[in-house]
Amino acid sequence: MKMVTGFLGGIGKLLLAFIPLTILWYVLTGTSVLGMDVIANLTSLLTTLGNGGFVGLVVLIIVASFFTDKK
Repeated sequence: MKMVTGFLGGIGKLLLAFIPLTILWYVLTGTSVLGMDVIANLTSLLTTLGNGGFVGLVVLIIVASFFTDKK
């Protein structure tokens, strides 16, 4: 179980490192990466959370807690 959680944690860190690179690529070239428009997806996510009011704020806090270091 420890090996599986370590593997999935590594994949998660790899994907989180990929997001800033795709944003930089989009800003520099104006094209999407692997068919994903990261800027549009992030804008849509933030708009949805913003329209959610208090519930959106709670969801944002919960999601952010997944990405903070718990040590």
